[in-house]
Amino acid sequence: MSDELVWDKIRPLPESMLQGYSSLRKVDCDDTESIGKLLKKLVVLKLNGGLGTGMGLGTVGPKSLIRVRDGATFLDITISQIENLNEKYDVSVPIVLMNSLNTDDETKNALKKYKGSNVEVLTYLQSYYPRIDRETLLPYVKDYQNVDNNEGWYPPGHGDLYESLYNSGLLDKLIEQGKEILFISNIDNLGATVDLNILSHIVKSGCQSQFIAEVTNKTRADVKGGTLIDYNGCVKLLEYAQVPAEKVDEFKCVKKFKIFNTNNLWINLNAIRDRVMKGTLDRDVIVNHKTLDDGRNIIQLETAVGAAIKNFAGAFAINVPRSRFLPVKHTSDLLLVMSNLYRLHEGMISMSPERMFPTTPLHQTRSGVQTHPALP
Repeated sequence: MSDELVWDKIRPLPESMLQGYSSLRKVDCDDTESIGKLLKKLVVLKLNGGLGTGMGLGTVGPKSLIRVRDGATFLDITISQIENLNEKYDVSVPIVLMNSLNTDDETKNALKKYKGSNVEVLTYLQSYYPRIDRETLLPYVKDYQNVDNNEGWYPPGHGDLYESLYNSGLLDKLIEQGKEILFISNIDNLGATVDLNILSHIVKSGCQSQFIAEVTNKTRADVKGGTLIDYNGCVKLLEYAQVPAEKVDEFKCVKKFKIFNTNNLWINLNAIRDRVMKGTLDRDVIVNHKTLDDGRNIIQLETAVGAAIKNFAGAFAINVPRSRFLPVKHTSDLLLVMSNLYRLHEGMISMSPERMFPTTPLHQTRSGVQTHPALP
């Protein structure tokens, strides 16, 4: 656990740590041979531990199985993207799903229908920890053998990705196959597709940058989004939950904190293994207070996957177009994606060219229409 944050040490990212997307060299998408060589080094990992609670679905099934567009689920769209990529460039980019205790069984069952796909889909289960009673500071769990009691256990945030991937054996397996780069994103971010320009930039730099985070410009809708900062000369992720109460308004100011973290991350696989084996992956721990259905107040200790950025050599951020951040967190987001504002083609969601403005409209639904019966 890191030392307490000293607000006065926070600085905006300097130019040396923040690169504009437009400065990247554009690849020739028709050069199938060159792009094939790039893609052979890549693994796509989707964070698949969440439920559809933000859509009024409670604990009913993985969020990735919600139908999003034209009858396709988040999982369908993800696999379709990589299927088309593998077919076009004659490669075999695998997908790895990091499941939680809440999503593992149903996700594995849903994957059966992709047996004939040209995509290898691998899964592993992230860690689960006992919740802590806020009054006694003792574990809420009484029977440590009964992991089916979901009230007593929780996934400790996606910052657990590194150790759980290593412990699963998949990290070694992927490296043995010649894979070098891991592209991580949330499965509900429909804009997080494989970007060949970023991939080419990483490979042609000799993978000197072990960790690259995609950021984009903040808007009023993103004021609570985590941001990247310069802290003691290193890139650091600052989450809203870490901000002191008296500094919240300053954190929300888009003039000072102009960018936010999309959670699209590109990380060197060998660097991950090296730091896990040495035990040098330091991440800030976020204390999350919650109230269970039975009224008991509990504490969860969580970490974010992007918080590990400070541990990797040459880490920096790329300011990407807003189109690479299209999260579906609420029913209002889903209604926009289902509308004629967007199009789905070969697993890619894109805004209709008929829209006069490139920005996504801000749309909110009333509390009475939050539930979306979209699970298959």
